[in-house]
Amino acid sequence: MNARIFIQAFSSVSAMGGALNAHAEVLRSGQSPGMGLATTWRKKSAPAFVGAVEGQFPSIRNKEHDTRNNRILQASLTAIETNIQTTIATIGHSRFAIVAGTSTSGIAEAEDALLCRPPGEISDDYEYARQEFGSPAAFLADLLGTTGPSFALSTACTSSSNAFISARRLLRQGVADAVLVVGADSLCRTTVEGFIALEAVATDRCQPMSANRKGINIGEGASVFLLSRESGPLELLGVGESCDAYHLSSPDPQGRGAEAAMRAALHDAGLVATDIDYVNLHATGTIKNDQMESLAMARVFPAGVTCSGTKPLTGHALGAAGAIEAALCCVAITDNIIPPHIWDGQPDPDLPPLRLAGLGQCFPPAARRICMTNNFAFGGSNVSLIFSATR
Repeated sequence: MNARIFIQAFSSVSAMGGALNAHAEVLRSGQSPGMGLATTWRKKSAPAFVGAVEGQFPSIRNKEHDTRNNRILQASLTAIETNIQTTIATIGHSRFAIVAGTSTSGIAEAEDALLCRPPGEISDDYEYARQEFGSPAAFLADLLGTTGPSFALSTACTSSSNAFISARRLLRQGVADAVLVVGADSLCRTTVEGFIALEAVATDRCQPMSANRKGINIGEGASVFLLSRESGPLELLGVGESCDAYHLSSPDPQGRGAEAAMRAALHDAGLVATDIDYVNLHATGTIKNDQMESLAMARVFPAGVTCSGTKPLTGHALGAAGAIEAALCCVAITDNIIPPHIWDGQPDPDLPPLRLAGLGQCFPPAARRICMTNNFAFGGSNVSLIFSATR
């Protein structure tokens, strides 16, 4: 059953802010409050340029679920909780599913427990379940009291993009009548130090596609989407995925897996390249990613398409990146703001030229505002999603 899949409501918390209107304002200004140097996330308090979610978040009652990851997720959920509760009341707790994407879950809390322990010991009150990848989904099922399918995916930077694909499958197969799609990831020492060890981290704001790029910024955040078969304001038009398995941590230099995912999404949506009005690039700001993605874009969109990378505004939120960038596409559609590409304006002459969006751009009056978003992960996992306003 190829039923149409609609977004009833969505929300997002990231370095851009804690509300959708804050995200829209950052897209207009290009100034993201959570991007900057921090000394919290590295050993010996060394500075790192990250995309952090600002503010304090209340603790979670169930200690098993009390992690920064889930606190940020709860903050994002709050904005659409009324929509969620209304849906549950209508369809029943057993017909409501949850699919989460994450790559860190509660690793930060595990780090704290290990760093604070005497040698060979660990705190008696540490809850091992906190660091499980399934924690965000289990937390939400416990919080909402739902009994339908509830699980998490962890495929590195495509985790929450893949969550959309799984959610659509649950809806089309009639396993659930509504699905909460979640992406949540939080900053921790393991990821920041790990990417530094790979020599992939910039010491200031990342500049994807620039000749002067220095690498990525790690970020954090959470986005939540309520999906169903009932008509809503936004629609998930198409999905595409591939796995090229080229290398554990490097993409196929020619971008063949990325190209396959984009073409699969277009075919799934019944669209051609010229139907797309905007593409949110994965655009990490590393040499290898920028090279392969620009090559793939040039082949899929030979006539060009307006595009941008938004990680200079959010940081690379790893498993949550797909959901956060999907939320930015949805903000673009609803608020008529094309996300800007924030950089120094110095294109890499070795890359195929891309039509990168500047500040203040809007969709043409006749545009359907069809947006594609790309995420490419370690291990060769590639996902493209296509969204639009409902017609």
